[in-house]
Amino acid sequence: MIVYRCFAWNRRAAPRREGGALWIPREHQGDGRHDNPDAYGCLYATDREASSVVEQLAPWRGQRLAPELLVRRGLPLAVAALELPDDAELLDLDEPRTLARERLRPSRVATRERAVTQPQALELFTRHPDAAGLRWWSTYESLWANYTLFDRAGGVLRVEAARALTPDDEALVEAAAFLGLG
Repeated sequence: MIVYRCFAWNRRAAPRREGGALWIPREHQGDGRHDNPDAYGCLYATDREASSVVEQLAPWRGQRLAPELLVRRGLPLAVAALELPDDAELLDLDEPRTLARERLRPSRVATRERAVTQPQALELFTRHPDAAGLRWWSTYESLWANYTLFDRAGGVLRVEAARALTPDDEALVEAAAFLGLG
């Protein structure tokens, strides 16, 4: 399975080092939907390139797409295609049977309230020690799938490709149109 990540890229960094496509920025985590940095680090990915870019640029929805929006911590934003083995266990929070088994309600999974989603993720991480991560729907477009990959899955992830975003990049153009970035 190929998933996509939009991230601040240091081309010279090894994949699992800071700025690399597989680097899990645990020390910078705590505000994300499923962050629990005291228990695990996580890498957020999506099922399509444009969705990963939308996740990075959404705070600037409706504004002008300026070059500085494509930089984080002095590094250019990039999109990486990551291979996750097809047999990796993912807890699908868009699957009614999973929600019923885990006693979760869709409205509580979809909320933007981190005080709700972070404890859920910690509980799932703890109860499912073989799970590579969670699958859930994007809050920007429900047909897009998002993935929260726990750091314990890091050893099986492989970088297929990575590229810095440029103004004419298809994923950026699609994301900008979706967000109304002129």
